[in-house]
Amino acid sequence: MKDRLHSLLMAAIDAANPTRVLPAYLRAIPDPRPNGRLIVVGAGKASAAMADAVRAHFGPCEGLVITRYGHQGSGVQDMPEVVQASHPLPDAAGVAATARMMGLLAGLSPNDIVLALISGGASALLTQPRAGVTLADKARLSADLLRKGAPIGDINLIRKQFSDVKAGRLAAVAAPARVIGLIISDVAGDDLADIGSGPTVADTRDPSAAAQLWGIDLPPARAPVPALAHVENHLVAAPMASLRAASGLAQSWGWRAQILGDDLGGEARDLAREHATLALDSAAQMRPTDPARLILSGGEVTVTLGAANGGLGGPNAEYALALATYLNGHSQIHALAADTDGIDGAGDAAGAYIAPYTLKNRNAEAAQDLAAHNAHGFFAVQGGAVITGPTQTNVNDFRAILILPPAA
Repeated sequence: MKDRLHSLLMAAIDAANPTRVLPAYLRAIPDPRPNGRLIVVGAGKASAAMADAVRAHFGPCEGLVITRYGHQGSGVQDMPEVVQASHPLPDAAGVAATARMMGLLAGLSPNDIVLALISGGASALLTQPRAGVTLADKARLSADLLRKGAPIGDINLIRKQFSDVKAGRLAAVAAPARVIGLIISDVAGDDLADIGSGPTVADTRDPSAAAQLWGIDLPPARAPVPALAHVENHLVAAPMASLRAASGLAQSWGWRAQILGDDLGGEARDLAREHATLALDSAAQMRPTDPARLILSGGEVTVTLGAANGGLGGPNAEYALALATYLNGHSQIHALAADTDGIDGAGDAAGAYIAPYTLKNRNAEAAQDLAAHNAHGFFAVQGGAVITGPTQTNVNDFRAILILPPAA
């Protein structure tokens, strides 16, 4: 069953492959050269593959995109140039690359077109602290919010207040050139203002409630971003489309598939408890002649580490380990949970696979590793780690629970 569930994960990832989803949008964009300039900028875990798709359509283009270390792929690395920086915490490489990018966008004309390629991870990779804020301040802010288990919507809303590039400020610099944002969603609800902290999307929401909730002191308010009448944004890939791709593949095998939603979040082990209850109830109702049932969901779970933590973390791995604990070796149930970008928190694993044998003679170890947020450590020893490597895209978490009919 592991191979089948892995195939479903790969179907979900393939549905969000930039080289697959971007061409339809690129065909609708005129090439402004030679009378104008075509400039490609962007950031995120999918930005290198998105740049490849643009290069394949338009040929070499001036520009620069920023991706996470190790996510640059194996293609051509220039025209547009691909630069690597740190994620989830920003670093000096990201700051330097962002400054170069902003320089590319300054002084453009109405005859020019800017393609902005945005995907999950852009919030950390695209970094230009506002006056009075240092890179160390930004890194501490992100680390604090991640440690507290804040949801990505709150994290991004707060981070925008400390940045000169987020919340539409990147696109504002490019005026009066036409800016076309091509965006891959990794957030619940696909709100363009939340994806990568919306570098091409203005955001007028009040961040004070989120800041108060997570104990963050905000800098002074500033003038809003000017109207972005020169900007148009397009959502080119989203979590629900990937879940539907996996569902379609499962149905072709004769399985009955159910999608719970693409926006399920909260604490990893809490969601695992809810899903274990669903799976156990489903298993109890099945007859030997029934087709297998598949429960799919997306979104982004979090892990609150607390003050003491020596584990490798990983919200999808923690979800899987908690799920295995609640299922307690049920003979009909298998599951897989993974991040579609190929990296689940720290380490090299995308997530984990569980089966009825996962906790065999290892219940005590599972409980200890779950308490220490060391799910990746558990699965590295047990053999259930899901390894994909960087996938060059990112549509958030993918979770699949398979319930087999009972033996006759």
